[in-house]
Amino acid sequence: MRYLLDTDHISILQRRTGVAFAQLTSRIGQYEPESFVLSIISFHEQVLGAHSVIVRAKSSNDILRGYTLLKEIQQGFAIAPVLSFDATSNIIFEELRSQNIRVATMDLRIAAIALSHDLILLTRNVRDFGKIPGLVTEDWTV
Repeated sequence: MRYLLDTDHISILQRRTGVAFAQLTSRIGQYEPESFVLSIISFHEQVLGAHSVIVRAKSSNDILRGYTLLKEIQQGFAIAPVLSFDATSNIIFEELRSQNIRVATMDLRIAAIALSHDLILLTRNVRDFGKIPGLVTEDWTV
């Protein structure tokens, strides 16, 4: 069985602190590293976040923080397989969108990747992702 980490779970791992981090790392530690994958959509979301920090920077320290964040994102995504948003994912995404499911576009894309690879999505956002037929979600931070 394999798991796809949603962007929120990835962010918790990057922060390396807090109860949610402790819970998540405890659960992850029960599995082989090969059990986990990331998505190009989460990479995109995180790069956009770092880009936003850089663009809004008001000081050289802010710029440094933004580029440090960008480097950390690159390093974090280098340690696990990253699944593409491929033709199959796109077909599933378009099918979900045609059903008028009220979920953010990036979340629908992540769901489409999970569905196309028959993965369980690890997320804190079980309410929104729960609207997607056939998608299995778990929150390992509780």
